[in-house]
This record gives sequence, structure tokens and C-alpha cells, in this order.
Amino acid sequence: RVFFMNNQKPQKPTLSGQRFKTRKRDEKERFDPTQFQDCIIQGLTETGTDLEAVAKFLDASGAKLDYRRYAETLFDILVAGGMLAPGGTLADDMTRTNVCVFAAQEDLETMQAFAQVFNKLIRRYKYLEKGFEDEVKKLLLFLKGFSESERNKLAMLTGILLANGTLNASILNSLYNENLVKEGVSAAFAVKLFKSWINEKDINAVAVSLRKVNMDNRLMELFPANKQSVEHFSKYFTEAGLKELSEYVRNQQSIGARKELQKELQEQMSRGDPFKDIILYVKEEMKKNNISEQTVVAIIWSSVMSTVEWNKKEELVAEQAIKHLKQYSPLLAAFTTQGQSELTLLLKIQEYCYDNIHFMKAFQKIVVLFYKAEVLSEEPILKWYKDAHLAKGKSVFLEQMKKFVEWLKNAEEGNQQLSSYVD
Repeated sequence: RVFFMNNQKPQKPTLSGQRFKTRKRDEKERFDPTQFQDCIIQGLTETGTDLEAVAKFLDASGAKLDYRRYAETLFDILVAGGMLAPGGTLADDMTRTNVCVFAAQEDLETMQAFAQVFNKLIRRYKYLEKGFEDEVKKLLLFLKGFSESERNKLAMLTGILLANGTLNASILNSLYNENLVKEGVSAAFAVKLFKSWINEKDINAVAVSLRKVNMDNRLMELFPANKQSVEHFSKYFTEAGLKELSEYVRNQQSIGARKELQKELQEQMSRGDPFKDIILYVKEEMKKNNISEQTVVAIIWSSVMSTVEWNKKEELVAEQAIKHLKQYSPLLAAFTTQGQSELTLLLKIQEYCYDNIHFMKAFQKIVVLFYKAEVLSEEPILKWYKDAHLAKGKSVFLEQMKKFVEWLKNAEEGNQQLSSYVD
């Protein structure tokens, strides 16, 4: 019996050893892309520079070769002609092909043709999407290892692929690498990239793509910290022929400044800061960020109306609004020094009263209050009434203002009569 039990023990190590060998063999296959590379390069060499033939070869090869496992090798070959070592150099002892992006002509038409090759391949094998995105992120980090011509081709190709949706704009994060930014590589690459992107679409489509991945406010990071200003960005990209991108970034910066102004303004109001301090702060921000008075008066109106909990009863909200707005009329008056600013305020009041149904009957009372407080003057009110009003609630608000407008038109006949109306 003892002899029998001892004979059973060696079976376990034998079974374990077999499993170990299987794992080792799989591991070797997983990290040995040389054979895969040889197959791809041989096929590309046979197709020559006919990119339609290249696309057909890649389509057919996907059924025989393991694209899923060797995606990085596949894309390295299609872009650089062979497998890339860390840093972006091609290994000397590796087989190479000239049927690749880096060996092609440096022009937009050729890059558009290569973009079609990638589009067809990824549409055919959807699982390559993630691998291709990772590849492009890697290539962008390797930019310093490529020649200027290679970088230009890659930039044009990337711009086209961003335009047609093959790539997501999040890949641009790689351009914010500190070394690439410091040496000016990121900015120079971005010029070529955005030119081809805008050429395929337009600045509005580019803006939408950037906004989706929260990169619409990060473009200035293409420059070192000491050069991250709207002026520097605008000068650099305008001189490079990308005025629309410069204007877009300037506008984005302005939007950011306006949001910050509104946030600070609401905080100052909630603290009850003196109006003279608020006015001084707003005027400094206007000058610093080139914000117009019309924009400021709209921000102040919005801020003033958001600082209070309004009554839900229509008959009470008008009285509450008049009391609240009378308090803030000196602040609004400080930023309605131009007729256009007054008209902007009138349109904002109209819009607010229409969008908040409890205020529908309060419109005329608010306008009269601001007239008395010298926030609004006669001419902008008459212009609003005649042809500058919005379509929103037009008939209701014009009817409300009819008698007051008649008083304004006849004001020269007797100031006493006018004051008796507004009082």
C-alpha cells in the first residue's frame, strides 16, 4: 500500500510542467513580431506605391495575420516603414519598406490618399481603433526622433484623420509633453496639423471637436509658460497663415474672462461690497481682457437677477423686482454710457421677462424705473420700440410700452407732464 501511494505522487509535477511549457510558448509568440513584420513588408513591397492595392492587401491580410496582437507593429510599418525603437528610430537590423507615410511625397494630396488607407483598414477591422489611437499618441511623443519632413507628413495626416473622425482630438494631449513644448516642436507641428484639419473641415468643426474633449481652452499650452499669452499665440499662428485659429483662441480667452468676471461679480454682490469697489474691479477687468461695455452690462444684469429668490406669484414679483433693481440701478448706470449698451440692456430685460413668465407684466415697470434712475435714456427706448426689439413676447411688450413711448415722444411739450407720468 505504501509503495502504491508513493507511485501516485510524481503525477502532479508532471502536469504542472506541461502547463508551464504552454504558457512559455504563448509568451514567446506574443512578443515576437518579426515574422508578422516580414509578411507585411513583403506584401507592401509587392503592391508598390499603388495605395489602392495597399488597402486591398491590408484588407485581405487581416484574415490571415494577427492584427489584434501586432497592431503596434502594423502601424509602425505603415507610418515609418518598419518597427520603431523607443525615441522614434528604426532599428538598423530590421527589414524596411518605402511604402509608408514617411517615405511618401510631402504634400496634402498624398497624405489624403494615405488617410484613406487607414480609414479603410480601421473600418474593416474595428478593433484596431484603440490600437491606432495609442500609436498616434506614441508617434507624437517621438516627434524629436523624426526629420522635419517626416513630422510635416505626420502632422498633415493627423489633421486629415482628425477631420474625418478616424482620430479623437484627445490624442493632442501628447503635444503638451514638456520637452516638445520647450523646443518649439509642438507649436510647429500644430501649425501643419491645424492647416490640414481646417482645410478638410472649417474652424467651427475643429472647435466642436476640441470642446468635446475639453481642449478648447488648452491650446496656449503649446508654448512654454513664459509665452502663454493670447498676443504671442495670435502672432505666431497668424504669421503661419492660421488667422482663424488665432481669432478662435482669442475668443475662447474672452469667454473664459467673461465667465470669471460674472463669478467674481456674483460673489461681490453676495458679500454686499460697495458699488464703487465693484465698479472699479469691473472696469479693470474690461481693460485687461478687452471686454466691451455691452458685454459687461449683460453680465451685470444676469448677475443682479440671479442674486435673489423670486416670488412665484405674478402680482407680487413686479413689486419685488422694482425694489431689488432700484437698489442696483447705480451699478447698471455706470456701464450704460453708450446708446448701444442701453439697447443691450433693454433686450436683456425683454428676454428675461419672456423666459420667466411671472415677469411678463413687469417689463414696462422695469423700463420706467431705469428711465427714472438714468440707466436708460429716451433715444434707445424709442429705437427699441420702433425696430430693435426681439420677437420674443413682442406684441405683449410693445402694448405695455405704448403709453410710455407716447409720453417720451411728447416729452418736449412739457417736462412736468412727463414727470407726472413716471412718478
